[in-house]
Amino acid sequence: MTHAALPTLDSLKTGQSATVVHLASGAQEGGIDVQRRLMELGFVPGERIRVLKRVMGGPLAVKVGESTFALRRFEAALVSIQAD
Repeated sequence: MTHAALPTLDSLKTGQSATVVHLASGAQEGGIDVQRRLMELGFVPGERIRVLKRVMGGPLAVKVGESTFALRRFEAALVSIQAD
């Protein structure tokens, strides 16, 4: 299975959990390398994550380890996952 065939974090519903499989390279957003930023926040392959809240057309609240982060939809779309 290729990474392109995997679902991405933006497809998870509130309360669903998954494991990070791969991070796609993202474009620069405001001078910040999005892929690097996500890795620094803990979105690394093998890490368990859970969607806490979704705002219609807006960001997702995601729990990674003991921390909670708000991700924009385009950022969440860079995180390939294996859903539980």
